[in-house]
Amino acid sequence: MTQKDIATPFFIVYEDRLRANLALISRVGRESGADIIMAFKANALWRTFPIVREYCRNCTASSINELRLGAEEMGGEIHTFAPAYKPDEIDTYLALSSHITFNSLSQYERYADKVAASKASAGLRVNPKCSVIETDLYNPALPGSRFGVSAEALAGGLPAGIEGLHFHALCESSSYDLEKVLQAFEAQFGHLLPALKWVNMGGGHLMTREGYDTEHLIRLLRDFGSRHPNLQIILEPGSAFTWRTGDLVASVVDIVNNDGISTAILDVSFACHMPDTLEMPYRPDVLEEVEADKSTGVAYRLGGNSCLSGDYKGDYYFERPLRVGDRITLRDMNHYTTVKTTLFNGVAHPAMVLECRDGQCEILRRFDYDDYKCRMS
Repeated sequence: MTQKDIATPFFIVYEDRLRANLALISRVGRESGADIIMAFKANALWRTFPIVREYCRNCTASSINELRLGAEEMGGEIHTFAPAYKPDEIDTYLALSSHITFNSLSQYERYADKVAASKASAGLRVNPKCSVIETDLYNPALPGSRFGVSAEALAGGLPAGIEGLHFHALCESSSYDLEKVLQAFEAQFGHLLPALKWVNMGGGHLMTREGYDTEHLIRLLRDFGSRHPNLQIILEPGSAFTWRTGDLVASVVDIVNNDGISTAILDVSFACHMPDTLEMPYRPDVLEEVEADKSTGVAYRLGGNSCLSGDYKGDYYFERPLRVGDRITLRDMNHYTTVKTTLFNGVAHPAMVLECRDGQCEILRRFDYDDYKCRMS
């Protein structure tokens, strides 16, 4: 069975592309000496984890559900961070986590005795207050951020029992952005590092993006390690693992023409199935589009099939007029996509498909009415 044999809509993951990303990440880890672990917040498609486990078994979790998924499906270390831990959940976090990061001094103090009695290595999230992210929605270093402890709050040193520091200040960023953040981090927290066992540099390291300077990243991490040989260096990228490894394949259901604008209504929804395109916002690439040329291309908006008025993106240009039944491939819809889909309007959720290296496809999951009904009760 190939893609053409599968009815739309469906998310599709390409095994060969996934393996290419995993191989690159593994090489960076080996050559830099860093432990690069996978963040479930970007992708939790666990039926692809047998492939991931060939290259990486350690992961990061930010909820009990992600924690349990890591324990059940990855089999390695689980590095946990949550903005706050509830009293009825902390025992589970400590039982399943190899490393656990606290967002505030008050949270750590509340559970310090339980941490001491567990096998988990405790750390604090700190805020180096170095902003390299342009989109405020994704910037944890903005003034007044709810994330992390400031250097001023640690002027008296670290609480007893803290073994690591964790910072996260990147989002699909470059190694040169990391370099700026590292300079700020060491300037503010460097005096604390000799007493620690590990530093977690968070996510946002988009090392699998074309043009990313992986050699600079390797040098940067090795230099940091040489300055602090006592530290285990941890990175937990999200997007990098599944960057450009999957698409969302849809079909044109109708063409609507109003006020000189043609909209191709699809059997998927930007609001329900690609929410980042409206949050970020960004215009997703479409495989079938041509270069925007108003003199030769035929222009369309692409409309989602929910009732949200703003459920569309555009403009897109095609070689010929679109027809009902044409397929539209929305590219790079694996990271921060499947984990954020909703059942708003009860719109049918796309199936999940894996294209193996031989080109044959396996349907991992189909969704039906029961998925919608059970979620609503």
